[in-house]
Amino acid sequence: MRAIAIDDEPMALEVVRLHAAKVPYLELVACFTDAFKALEFLQNESVDLLFLDIKMPDISGLEFVTSLQKKPMVIFTTAYTEHAVTSFELDAIDYLLKPFSLPRFIKACNKAHELLQLRGTTTPVKDYIFLKTGYEQVKVFYEEILYMEAAGNYVTFVLQDKKLLSRMTINELSEQLPTDKFIRVHRSYIVAKDRIDKIERHQVTIKGNEVPVGASYMPQLQLV
Repeated sequence: MRAIAIDDEPMALEVVRLHAAKVPYLELVACFTDAFKALEFLQNESVDLLFLDIKMPDISGLEFVTSLQKKPMVIFTTAYTEHAVTSFELDAIDYLLKPFSLPRFIKACNKAHELLQLRGTTTPVKDYIFLKTGYEQVKVFYEEILYMEAAGNYVTFVLQDKKLLSRMTINELSEQLPTDKFIRVHRSYIVAKDRIDKIERHQVTIKGNEVPVGASYMPQLQLV
């Protein structure tokens, strides 16, 4: 079951990321702090489920849902209770009141998964990303990527047999990559989980390449 999360608070998105990683049938393919970037994403990609905050700047979660022509299932996440009735009028799967626990999160996901199974349709799992390199769009499969290194508004993708430079920030990239396959280990580095050969105190080794690890990222890395 493919999902994206939209919330203007990065810490709230991180909670969804951590919880989603523990749900085996759920693939959180992207996270967005900017609802309009999420709209652009949905114009080109199909997902089964949205985790959607209600109170956001410029456009509310309720307005976001009503603006969609093709509507995925929706689980609202919010710190406020006053929109509960309206959310269910929009056929929301569930309404998670922040801060929500992992068991409560799983319960909401189970509802969505059961409904999807009843419908008999699931969105095919995406296994690639398109990169803007100059004037071209290059398709890169996730399995080709070893790690990514950011420098300002550019990211270098280190692949098995070459490197590609794409204009984007590491935060933008982090929002697009599936969390079950990639993990951020430093403010400037994201690595492929299954390519890690060795984890040390201040670095990881990937195919002979030493990638630095920031102290604040180590606790999450140790869960890989």
